[in-house]
Amino acid sequence: MNNIPSVFWLIPIASVVALGMAWFFFRSMMKEDEGTDRMKEIAEHVRKGAMAYLKQQYKVVTMVFVVLAIVFSFMAYVLKVQNPWVPFAFLTGGLFSGLAGFFGMKTATYASARTANGARTGLDKGLKIAFRSGAVMGLVVVGLGLLDIAIWFVALNAFYDGEATALVTITTTMLTFGMGASTQALFARVGGGIYTKAADVGADLVGKVEANIPEDDPRNPATIADNVGDNVGDVAGMGADLYESYCGSILSTAALGATAFAMNADMQLRAVIAPMVIAAIGIFLSLIGIFLVRTKEGATMKELLHSLGIGTNVSAALIAVATFIILYLLGIENWLGLSFSVISGLVAGVVIGQATEYYTSHSYAPTQKIAEASQTGPATVIIKGIGTGMISTMIPVVTISVAIMLSYLCANGFDMSLSAKSISTGLYGIGIAAVGMLSTLGITLATDAYGPIADNAGGNAEMSGLGKEIRERTDALDALGNTTAATGKGFAIGSAALTALALLASYIEEIKIAMVRAVDNGKQYFDAAGNLFDPTNATTIDFIEFFQVNLINPKVLVGAFLGAMAAFLFCGLTMDAVGRAAESMVQEVRRQFREIKGILEGKATPDYGRCVEISTRSAQREMLIPSLLAIIIPIVVGLVLGVAGVLGLLTGGLAAGFTLAVFMSNSGGAWDNAKKMIEEGHFEGKGSENHKATIVGDTVGDPFKDTSGPSLNILIKLMSMVSIVMAGLTIAFL
Repeated sequence: MNNIPSVFWLIPIASVVALGMAWFFFRSMMKEDEGTDRMKEIAEHVRKGAMAYLKQQYKVVTMVFVVLAIVFSFMAYVLKVQNPWVPFAFLTGGLFSGLAGFFGMKTATYASARTANGARTGLDKGLKIAFRSGAVMGLVVVGLGLLDIAIWFVALNAFYDGEATALVTITTTMLTFGMGASTQALFARVGGGIYTKAADVGADLVGKVEANIPEDDPRNPATIADNVGDNVGDVAGMGADLYESYCGSILSTAALGATAFAMNADMQLRAVIAPMVIAAIGIFLSLIGIFLVRTKEGATMKELLHSLGIGTNVSAALIAVATFIILYLLGIENWLGLSFSVISGLVAGVVIGQATEYYTSHSYAPTQKIAEASQTGPATVIIKGIGTGMISTMIPVVTISVAIMLSYLCANGFDMSLSAKSISTGLYGIGIAAVGMLSTLGITLATDAYGPIADNAGGNAEMSGLGKEIRERTDALDALGNTTAATGKGFAIGSAALTALALLASYIEEIKIAMVRAVDNGKQYFDAAGNLFDPTNATTIDFIEFFQVNLINPKVLVGAFLGAMAAFLFCGLTMDAVGRAAESMVQEVRRQFREIKGILEGKATPDYGRCVEISTRSAQREMLIPSLLAIIIPIVVGLVLGVAGVLGLLTGGLAAGFTLAVFMSNSGGAWDNAKKMIEEGHFEGKGSENHKATIVGDTVGDPFKDTSGPSLNILIKLMSMVSIVMAGLTIAFL
């Protein structure tokens, strides 16, 4: 405890402030009027459905976690191939990730009716309620994330205090709670995505296309399930997703810092806590941005986007300035270069966000052209949407590539020698760039969680019959939410790419620890030439040469192919899962329209509960196989192809998964907003054949943008985390 600098305590303080402000925003929202009795009734249906689903999901996830914890305990205490803290770190990571999703979703289900009621007063009131309720999600994620990190750092520091390699052991051990967070996030994303899209597809295809009734019409039996799905998929799922990105970026950077500055104990400690301090300051600056978000009555879509942009851009600009001050005061070696590494991550996040907005908002040409294509039918809408999604991958991929190179070179003083020192400091720069991108997650995630709250508010307004003027306001907030959600997904995918690359470097360090442990137990390693290999003082380059990680090694190539395949296999399984669940929903909605007389005339009440039950059951059944495959594939590759195969797997999965995720998320977002554009009165408006064509496109895009696409960024990080946690087992079979 004595060696922890006083600046470290800013980290738990910031986490408590974040959680305190989340509670403040939640209480402020709860004081707002929920509206008419009908509005309260609809909100209660959604709330009960969401909580019932989450309860069922957590039961399944708990069973998986218990089994994995037993496996990790066996590896740690019987096989002795793993750190004894790993089972506990894994469980806390999953617990905190689950809590983040739970609190965010609970807030969202209480906020939607209040947002709709606020829209009766004015657009600004509705925006503030929705956005600050979304901020609860953002602040809970960063607050719980930093609290978990601070508690583990203090506990492990007390346990390992005085050991020569204490910080390396502490940081690599803390990395393993990222696997718990990633596992929970994948189940939340996949399960929530299947749930929401089964309901959404069923509601759209039967209600809007076949029965010609509006979106969110109370006569549609699937409409409550659809509104529940917005919360379990886009709030609980996204919260758990970005929780593990946030923690993963901080922890992987801390682990890289412990390695890069291992020869200087004082500098090593500063490098370890630097990403934590940057994240802590980011919380305070996110709060400033949150209070800046406001708009005026009758605002256009561009003006609404500008309102949210002011908050996020001010926070990003402030953290950019603060980073220079933080790293200077910490006295970190090459603080100026590392500050520019952080800036490269921040700028990359902004560029990816703007590119996503351009390709998915109907304020811009790409989505407008998709809407225009509706004049020739659904086929051209789908073709145009797929083409737009593919083209949209260019800017994010180039941006991330530039950010990787800049952050690497800025951190190591533009040294391209590929020496051990150059590589280790360069990789630390990439890690801290990921931290920079996520440092203002408090407000960035608020803009994303805002989306489903606004969507549900629109649904509540429609089902409650609040009138055309109110519905126009909630539609404006909802269309804005579609764009912010797409931007948030792009941001999550971008941060996942940088975080996964940092985790890739951390994997080598975990391999080193596992090999040193094996050497201490009497094992010897020999390289390809038959020379004795001592892992104790070996560098990253030494390990790369020892395991022959190069492009002429078939193990690396096979691993890369398997990684790329894993991304497509995962997408295929989740798309199929949505298709099967949606088929059940379509049949049920058709049955109710056919058998319950008077539904379409508004004289009978649909069986909403049956549709909620179908979505819940389908999601629980369908989420297991794709989620478990993400855990099984890295383990099998490690045992069969060894370290070289795993590094190939992670590289191939990262390259293919990142590009595929951008394509799917942007295609889906563009299709959705093309439909919204026609619903605003363009190209013959609601109910026209053009409208029906865009509904088909939106239906195809639903699992693209809300199930398969956003789940991919968790997949690439979870495979990295599993590889890190299983490094000891991989080495045991070497």
